[in-house]
Amino acid sequence: MPKKLLLLILMAFSLSVSAQEKFDLIIVGGGASGTAAGISAARMGIKTIIIEPGTWLGGMLTSAGVSAIDGNHRLPSGIWGEFRSQLISHYGSQEALSTGWVSHTLFEPKVGNDILQDLVRKERHLQVSFESEWKNASYTNGVWKVGYVKNGAEHHLEAPILIDATELGDVAASLGMPYRLGMDARDEIAEEYAPEQANDIVQDLTYVVTLADFGQDSDRTIPEPAGYDPAEFACACAHADPISDDDPTLDCDKMISYGRLPNGKYMINWPNCGNDHYVNLVNLNPEERAVEIEKAKQTSLRFVYYIQHELGYKNLGIAEGEYPTPDGLPMIPYHRESRRFLGKVDFTLPFVRTPYEAATPLYRTGVAVGDYTIDHHHKKNPEAPAIDFIKIRVPSYTIPLGALVPKDQPGLILAEKSISVSNIVNGATRLQPVVLGIGHAAGALAAVSIKNGKSLDQISIREVQQALLDQQGYIMPFLDMNPTDRHFQAMQRIGATGILKGEGVPYLWANQTWFYPEVEVTEYELVSGLKSYYSQLDGFWGASGDYLSLDRLAVFLKMIDPSLTMESLEKSWIQSDLAGDFKAERKLSRREVSVLLDQVLNPFAIPVDWEGNIKR
Repeated sequence: MPKKLLLLILMAFSLSVSAQEKFDLIIVGGGASGTAAGISAARMGIKTIIIEPGTWLGGMLTSAGVSAIDGNHRLPSGIWGEFRSQLISHYGSQEALSTGWVSHTLFEPKVGNDILQDLVRKERHLQVSFESEWKNASYTNGVWKVGYVKNGAEHHLEAPILIDATELGDVAASLGMPYRLGMDARDEIAEEYAPEQANDIVQDLTYVVTLADFGQDSDRTIPEPAGYDPAEFACACAHADPISDDDPTLDCDKMISYGRLPNGKYMINWPNCGNDHYVNLVNLNPEERAVEIEKAKQTSLRFVYYIQHELGYKNLGIAEGEYPTPDGLPMIPYHRESRRFLGKVDFTLPFVRTPYEAATPLYRTGVAVGDYTIDHHHKKNPEAPAIDFIKIRVPSYTIPLGALVPKDQPGLILAEKSISVSNIVNGATRLQPVVLGIGHAAGALAAVSIKNGKSLDQISIREVQQALLDQQGYIMPFLDMNPTDRHFQAMQRIGATGILKGEGVPYLWANQTWFYPEVEVTEYELVSGLKSYYSQLDGFWGASGDYLSLDRLAVFLKMIDPSLTMESLEKSWIQSDLAGDFKAERKLSRREVSVLLDQVLNPFAIPVDWEGNIKR
């Protein structure tokens, strides 16, 4: 071969294959969790790169068009709370976001992407490679090697930690990691509402459409799609009250206004026999997935035609300029379900419904909170076993850190909808603010591991939780406190120890757990909680049901720390900026007890294992 030709070939090859770049953290997927993880880690000084196949950030929040937030209105945790604050600033008020009856927070997808892009641009430790297709990943000698393709060129990355934030858990699957898919068997998962036999039936996905109101005199009716049959959508306007047994009422305006967005736009996603579409994409190859996604898109176009032609909303047409796509539709479908990989712990229904009575205290390891009820979509698959999800009432909850860490794959963190949860619980953990919280926690976990030079197995759970608190995140799902409260962190920390517990209330579509900061504490409640941590109180039965006073608190604390005095307790009171006079007979609130325990004993510093058990 002539030397000149050989040189040209080598030059071409060098252009198509980049040098290996080194990062602290690689995130595959710039969806809701991937974006949150990148921001979180970068803020902790971690050199991070996100590999994203599209041109937007936010995934289901933006690229899939699911821009009506489900839940967490009173739990503005971390990056989710920051994102919402940016929306409020953009639109002018919280009220300006409450345009549809399904949510308190509705926004235009393009605006959501712009906000996330702006947040990412501000992080000097964070880089995003858009229009980049992840191809392979391998882990050897503590180092991940990841390959991706951008503009026809191959690129190679190295990092000690990798986060799988893909929509369907494709990275973890490529490594041969075992996973669950579809409904779990009742006995296997220990959930009474699960079907008797396991199956591979996943939730319906949806190709969301964003419509705009072009004025009453406009006719934006699309051409009749192939295979159109109005009977397919005959019950779309039927609305049943999920709390009562009343018969459904027909109200098409209510169906349309469900997802009304600011500026005269509408999110079309949800109706009982609307544009949900059943297909299990997970184990299909990319070409097969593309075929099935096109079918889902056609389902949505048929529904749009039904809305325009049959229901008479001719003035509602596909929004122009909302998405950078030729057809004006979102870039990706809304995936409600993914592979669910096996983690250090498995987050199942008992830990959600009754966290303080469950087999192990997973709540002590919480890192991401949610309050939306368990919600599944199976209307488009007649083979799906009937499960009465309305009866599965739960309080607000916190996801344990161990659900993000695989059992047997070092250096990998699970995010998005691929964490270790049951099929039923995924119906709650899949929702937008929770997935943002999962990503936020994944980024903090990666940062703690990297900064300490420790493997994921060896990190301090409490250190990860504290990192989240420092970024205004919630680790406990208490809706009656807020990061702006000067005592927020102390109450969150004491709540995470379980010394003082919350009270869960399943309530409609925004479930609750109350801490009751201003309620007085009884002696018995306090001592019962302290006994879990301090052996000095073993066998002690001198705590009454009376409300706790300062002098009695001093008695109990002195049993644990003999050096304690009323003077040192008063000093902690003043340093913590607690209100009111420091008097021996003062009855103490849960806020005051939390702050003093946090200051004097610091039980949060006592380490816990993945299951929340205290390390002795």
